[in-house]
Amino acid sequence: MSALLDAAPAALGRIDTRPLFAIKMTVAPPQELGETPFGRRRVAVVTGGEFESARPALNGRVLTGGSDWLTFRDDGVVTLDVRLVLETAGGLTIGMHYNGYRHGPEAVMARLAGGEDVDPAEYYFRAAVRFETAAPALDALNRMVAVATGHRYPDGPLYHVFEVL
Repeated sequence: MSALLDAAPAALGRIDTRPLFAIKMTVAPPQELGETPFGRRRVAVVTGGEFESARPALNGRVLTGGSDWLTFRDDGVVTLDVRLVLETAGGLTIGMHYNGYRHGPEAVMARLAGGEDVDPAEYYFRAAVRFETAAPALDALNRMVAVATGHRYPDGPLYHVFEVL
């Protein structure tokens, strides 16, 4: 071990998470923007969805109108840049923004692109999530680091979102 690793407090050597909610979205067929300096760009409008949690305050629906900006890089990685508005069952709104990556073996990614339901263990699909809300009851979201694991269905993604403790 190195001196830096040996000197670090044990708490720095791990990251703990707690489930926050699951979210399933539906998206419209993407619009092709074409080849940009960053890769092939597509934009898909989020048409709805729902989210649910063991925490009653974090159950509700995904409002129509969010967008999923996808960039298909030359190295096979798909980058995600997504902005959504969530509405809780109690009528509170939450802005959700996440960036992430989806990639895997070429054959697996071809099956995904072909509309197959591929086991998420066969590819990498992760995101870093941020929230923004004016609702005092949900203010903790404004100060939270969150991460997500994803699965791509033909009609839209499913994520499990975790609070980083």
